[in-house]
Amino acid sequence: MDIAFTVNGEARQVGVANATSLLEVLRNHLGLMGTRYGCGLEQCGCCMVLVDDQPTYACTREVGTVAGCKVTTIEGLGTAAAPHPLQQAFLDEQAGQCGYCLSGILISAKALLDRNPNPDRAEVVAALDKQLCRCGAHQRILRAVERAAAALRGGSRS
Repeated sequence: MDIAFTVNGEARQVGVANATSLLEVLRNHLGLMGTRYGCGLEQCGCCMVLVDDQPTYACTREVGTVAGCKVTTIEGLGTAAAPHPLQQAFLDEQAGQCGYCLSGILISAKALLDRNPNPDRAEVVAALDKQLCRCGAHQRILRAVERAAAALRGGSRS
C-alpha cells in the first residue's frame, strides 16, 4: 500500500505495509540514517522524530498512522553549512561523545523549545527525561539546550 506523508518538508510516498515501523521506513526506504534504532521498546529515545511537531518514537510507530502527517528527523533540522541553533549549541558545548543518542535528544529539545522558548533547567530535564545517554554528557547536554534557547530568543545564555 502506498503511504504519503511529508518528511523534512518534502512530500514522500512509500509502498510498504501500514504496520511497518516508521523507523524502518525512514532508514531503509528513505535513506535517512540519522534516526537511530536503540531498544525498540520506547525506552531509550534514540529513534525520536517529530510527527506534526510532537516528539514520537519511530521504532514503534506504524507508518500507516503518519499518512498525511509532517515528519521531521534530525536531517530536517539544519545542515553542516547552516546548523540549527540546537546543533550549533551542542557543538559549542561539546555535548556529544559517541553521538548515538544525540539525534533523539536534539529532536526532543527542539519540541521543547518550539513550545517553550525560555525553559528553566527543570523543564529541560523533564523534556529529556525519556532520553538515555550512557556517555555521561548530561550536564553539557543541558547547557547546550539552554544555550540554544538563548540563541533562538536572540539573547545571551541566562
